[in-house]
Amino acid sequence: MMSRRPLNDKAILSARPPKNTVDASRPYAFLVEKECQANGDIDDVAVLFLTNRECPYRCLMCDLWKNTTDERVPVGAIPEQIDHALHRLPAASHIKLYNSGNFFDPLAIPPEDYEAIATRVNNFKTVIVENHPRMGGDRVRVFFDILRTMNPAVTFEVAMGLETIHPAALALLNKRMTTAHYRHACDSLLALGIALRAFILLRPPSLDEDEGREWAMRSIEFAFDCGVATVSVIPTRGGNGVMEQLRRDGLFAPPSLASLESVMESALALERGRVFVDLWDAERGSVGEANGSLRIERLHQMNLLQRVIPQP
Repeated sequence: MMSRRPLNDKAILSARPPKNTVDASRPYAFLVEKECQANGDIDDVAVLFLTNRECPYRCLMCDLWKNTTDERVPVGAIPEQIDHALHRLPAASHIKLYNSGNFFDPLAIPPEDYEAIATRVNNFKTVIVENHPRMGGDRVRVFFDILRTMNPAVTFEVAMGLETIHPAALALLNKRMTTAHYRHACDSLLALGIALRAFILLRPPSLDEDEGREWAMRSIEFAFDCGVATVSVIPTRGGNGVMEQLRRDGLFAPPSLASLESVMESALALERGRVFVDLWDAERGSVGEANGSLRIERLHQMNLLQRVIPQP
């Protein structure tokens, strides 16, 4: 594919459709999913999609802003959201506090709520949050110290979007970070005893199908080199306005199901850590692909078993 200069915040924002209406006292979604753990056990994981202020980084491909507020939520709102979800979900061993942005952005998750949040999640074996590699600072240590005081055996994991190590594609994403920033963030978190998860985009804008597979694998290997223990591969999607513009300009197309299968198989073969592929909306993305439903189920089973299984 051809390349172009990165778009700025103004251009990205102007292409967006309206946000969804959200309630600051409620998570906008919550569920329990099964996930293979590092020891091979398949456990239930509670996943809470917290409602909070939009991320200040206007990443080109992101659509998480659709369920965010424009202002900081009141102190006490995030613990209330966690209570609402946990009172309605079945028991789980692990919890993901995903928040459409950055857990350690003080304008998204008020630091005044750290102790109340930790109190609500301290019985889980693993607590996973998501954050931009360039945001956090001392707030990471503060929250981890509170959580670890309540549960010394807890595994605390921070998930960060690496997206791609392709220089031009990463710059185009408007993520405002380099691979050096990412490596530094990993080093800092590992020094605190925090586990790491990376998000990798399959076929970000400006890459063709072959390049998408190649650079996804390069990015996965880079993440493992940085000490990441778990990698989640996300097929790049449209739906936020600017991605549709790029598609019309010939700069973006979603990856094929075959590419997702290829990357999953190759990444598992590395045997360097857990690898998951994001299958949200996979059925829609596989329309027209032969045996699409069976192939998606195969990927789901590989997520759970962490090994390559035969094609259907």
